[in-house]
Amino acid sequence: MLKLSINDETSRLRTVVLGVANSNGPTPSIQEAYDPKSLEHIRAGTYPKEEDMVVEMEAFNQIFEKYEVTVFRPEIIENYNQIFTRDIGFVIGDVFIKSNILPERVRELDAIQYVIDQIQPEKVVTPPEEVHIEGGDVMLWDDYVFIGTYKGSDYKDYITARTNRAGVQFIKELFPNKKVKEFDLIKSKIEARDNALHLDCCFQPVGKDKAIIYKRGFREEADYLFLVQLFGEENLFHITRKEMYSMCSNVFSIDTNVVVSEKKFSRLNKWLKKQGFIVEKIPYAEISKQEGLLRCSTLPLIRD
Repeated sequence: MLKLSINDETSRLRTVVLGVANSNGPTPSIQEAYDPKSLEHIRAGTYPKEEDMVVEMEAFNQIFEKYEVTVFRPEIIENYNQIFTRDIGFVIGDVFIKSNILPERVRELDAIQYVIDQIQPEKVVTPPEEVHIEGGDVMLWDDYVFIGTYKGSDYKDYITARTNRAGVQFIKELFPNKKVKEFDLIKSKIEARDNALHLDCCFQPVGKDKAIIYKRGFREEADYLFLVQLFGEENLFHITRKEMYSMCSNVFSIDTNVVVSEKKFSRLNKWLKKQGFIVEKIPYAEISKQEGLLRCSTLPLIRD
């Protein structure tokens, strides 16, 4: 049996589910796009090719091998996008929570059922239908659970609004001993440069006391200021609108001193090195065209 344990974003990783890009299916139609960045690349004819994404994911897998991390991969469903495992479930403490994802994506959960079967059944939670919550919006930090959400009255009109108020309430009730802090995010259906699809698109902790942040990803300045106060201005790396668009905050920590990053993130990578991190640089720019990057492709199950 798998003994789940996730209490933060950066402790030594032991076990993870990494997505797959094989048999990813044809380029979606404009109507099928889930997010504005994919839409942009579909229109421009620059949507990523399966073979390029397979190479990128294999580079990520090799880093996990290097650090002796146990890696599960989803069972391959023909012609189906299974890259972003972060969306389909997440772990808080020793509990696995299934996401109520977009109906078209439900089969992605079936593809990791063999992993879920290795978890004690009482530690697997399926939220009720009205609860919308995805792993990219959920971050653990000490006693905190940070949750990205969208509080606009037009929530239902936004395919980019993935976690609702009911989702936040559900986590509060499930983990009464945690401090649940929600963040209202900026959403756009048409401009990827102004769309924080998930919380990890505009914020992510690294190491023991540092974080990457994009100020304009938050609808309320108070939410941004809360994080500045919590981490300290000197511990934050502020990214630009262009860097947010490239998914600069969506790196992934294997340990408190090891960060996997996109090789083209030169400004960020330089800062990380200066802070004493080991930076494992890999190519991931093709996958980023679907508005997701390294954190989005992982579902951590066990950290020390």
